[in-house]
Amino acid sequence: MAQEKKYYGTGRRKSAVARVTLIPGTGKITVNKRDVNEYLPHAVLVMDLKQPLVLTGNETTFDVIVNVNGGGFSGQAGAIRLGITRALLEYDKVNEKKEDSYRSILKKAGFVTRDPRVKERKKYGLKGARRAPQFSKR
Repeated sequence: MAQEKKYYGTGRRKSAVARVTLIPGTGKITVNKRDVNEYLPHAVLVMDLKQPLVLTGNETTFDVIVNVNGGGFSGQAGAIRLGITRALLEYDKVNEKKEDSYRSILKKAGFVTRDPRVKERKKYGLKGARRAPQFSKR
């Protein structure tokens, strides 16, 4: 029996980490052993994480298996999207130099770059990261 090829990608967003595996299949997306529509509460988040597959025309080419933890649903969806992007780049490594490569398509859409925005830490003497206690003149 021939071993089918698997492609891996790790995505991070805010405090969420997603480990993504692409396996040749029919387009089924599984997140933490549950269907993606069952796991994520909003259809917009599902559409957002499918964007790299749709853009490269692979929505029915691969089965996506995701293990994600940390953060909320929005951060997890962003982490999954980056993980899918990185796995697709691993799949398309041979065509990397061509102008119609997945890298150029995904880079133009802004999916290759990791979003660096994270929550700022709370500072001592303040009520939050920047919120100062209420000033009282008397």
